[in-house]
Amino acid sequence: MLDELETFVNYLSVERGTSHHTLSAYRNDITSLINFVSIQKDPPSNWSQVTDSDIRAYLDDFDERGYAPSTRSRKIASAKSFFKFMKEERIINDNPLADVRQPRAGRSLPKALSIEEVERILDLSSDVHNAEETRDATMVELMYATGLRVSELVGLNLRDIDLDNGTVRTIGKGSKERIIPIYNHAVESVADYVTNSRPSQQCKTSGDALFLSRRGGRLTRQAYWLRLNRLATNAGISSKITPHMLRHSFATHLLHGGASLRHVQELLGHSSIATTQIYTHLTNEHVRSEYAKAHPRA
Repeated sequence: MLDELETFVNYLSVERGTSHHTLSAYRNDITSLINFVSIQKDPPSNWSQVTDSDIRAYLDDFDERGYAPSTRSRKIASAKSFFKFMKEERIINDNPLADVRQPRAGRSLPKALSIEEVERILDLSSDVHNAEETRDATMVELMYATGLRVSELVGLNLRDIDLDNGTVRTIGKGSKERIIPIYNHAVESVADYVTNSRPSQQCKTSGDALFLSRRGGRLTRQAYWLRLNRLATNAGISSKITPHMLRHSFATHLLHGGASLRHVQELLGHSSIATTQIYTHLTNEHVRSEYAKAHPRA
């Protein structure tokens, strides 16, 4: 049964150009299916002997293990793709997953910091003593001002910043360009960093990168994440902070302040407003909280 798995993985790699990460996920998911059916009372010796009852037992095992909906969805998708491939290759005659519906994974609500928590991080980061701390403070300020993805933030070049007009230009997913306004304090922070703290010597490979490491190379996403997390810890925020949480906070705080969902969609660079609508769940909780505090009978 492992031979068919390797044939499938090779097909995905060679003919479909599937990434190494996705291939590894397929291999792990289908290997777990092989391991499951191999310990049943009457284990099948080949894929043609795998029955509907074997598949039902395998799916029931997901509940026993307490798999999250996203994990269940992925494992079912992997198995369905594998059995479809074997049916097309005539390795099997019947597909026991043909009528199995793949559950919707569901979307978890993004975590956002409170305005007070963001202000604590910004206040702490602004207490700078050297060029690196100035750069870190500027990156945090600019990310909260724009809602940029971390890849977009570290990918900024000098020409992408228009200090006169107070805007940032970025190329997001799908090679879509967007121009984002930034508030005055963020403009001043960037101007101070570029003028006084950005290294004058830089690596040839960094081009005209805006944010540089001490050695003159473009700062990496991982390096920025470490610095942001350290700032959050020093600001007394116990939960682990990620750059994406600042992006979520940007969107949530704008909606709390009265910005329209369509405008937030444009600022975040979402191709579909359905992606942005997940933030309405957070703002609805805010509305409920405000209602409870303000209504005399609540």
